[in-house]
Amino acid sequence: MKAKNRKVVLIGAGMVGMSFAYQLYSSGLCEELGLIDFFAEKAEGEAMDLNHGGALVPPIKVTSGGYEQCADADVIVIAGGLPQKPGETRLDLVDKNMKVVKDMSEQIVASGFDGVIVIASNPVDVLTNALQKFTGFPRNKIVGSGTTLDSSRFRYILGERLNLAPSSVRGYIIGEHGDTQLAAWSNVNVYGKQFDRFLETSKFTKEDFADVEEKVMRAAYEVINRKRATYYAIGLALFTIVKAILRDENVELAVSGYCDGHYGIDGLYIGTPAIVGREGVREVVELELNEEEKAKMLHSAKVLKETLDNAYAALEA
Repeated sequence: MKAKNRKVVLIGAGMVGMSFAYQLYSSGLCEELGLIDFFAEKAEGEAMDLNHGGALVPPIKVTSGGYEQCADADVIVIAGGLPQKPGETRLDLVDKNMKVVKDMSEQIVASGFDGVIVIASNPVDVLTNALQKFTGFPRNKIVGSGTTLDSSRFRYILGERLNLAPSSVRGYIIGEHGDTQLAAWSNVNVYGKQFDRFLETSKFTKEDFADVEEKVMRAAYEVINRKRATYYAIGLALFTIVKAILRDENVELAVSGYCDGHYGIDGLYIGTPAIVGREGVREVVELELNEEEKAKMLHSAKVLKETLDNAYAALEA
C-alpha cells in the first residue's frame, strides 16, 4: 500500500457514505478524500460543503469526480446502490445492486487501483462475494462491513441491560448481515467471565436476555420504519474498518471475511471476526461455537450461497 499520501475514495455520496465521510474528514486519518456518485453534482456539492470546514479540521483535500480518482487511492469505500426500504429485507436488494456493483467493479479495475476495497452496500455479504469475483482482486483485499454494526448493536443492548459501557462487553453477531444472523452467546464475555458462567453468580437470568438476539436482528427495520434509513452507526462502523486498514491496526472486527473451511464453510464471504490491517483481512478468526450455533451459522451460509447463485444466474440471463 502506498504510504506517501493516504487517500480514500468513497463511491456513493448518500447518507451512509457521507456519514462515513464526515467522520473521516474530521479525524485527520487521511490527506485526501475523493467522492464519486452517480449524480456528479451531488458529489461536487458534498465536497464543497466538507471543504468549507477546512480551517477547523486537520489538513485534508476533498475532491469529486470519476473513477480516475481511484488510481492512487489506498482504500475505496463502496456505499452506493439502492437502499433498503420499509418492508424490504436486505436480500430483496440483491438483483438491483448486483448490477450496480458489477459496473463499479469494471471501472475500479480499469482505473488501475491497487489497494483495499471496503463495501457496505446491501446485501453486503452477497455483494462482497460478487465484488471479489468481478474484480479478481486478492480475497483479503475485499472487505465487507459484515456484522460490525450488528455486533455493536449487540454490545450496546447487552450493555444497557447490564448497566455497563458497550465497550466493556465482548461479543459478536456472526453470519449474514440480515435475517439469518446469530448471536455467538458461547463467546460473550462480561466481567472477565464467559456469559453462562457470569449468569451463575449474578442477579440476571437467561430470560432477561431472551429477546436480545431478535432486537439486534430487527434493529435496522425499527430505525427504517421511523426515519426511512440507517446511516450514522454504519458510517461509524465503516470508519472503524478503514481506520484499521490505514493505521495497520491488526484489530479484530466482525467483517465479511472469506471462509475457506472455517465453520465448515467453503468459498464464501460471511460475517465473522477477522484481523484487519494494512492488507485488508490478515486472517479469519474462527470462533469455537456450540452445536446449535454451528447449525445456525451453516444455515446462514446456505441462504447466502443460494441467494448468490440465483443472483449470478439472473445477471447472466
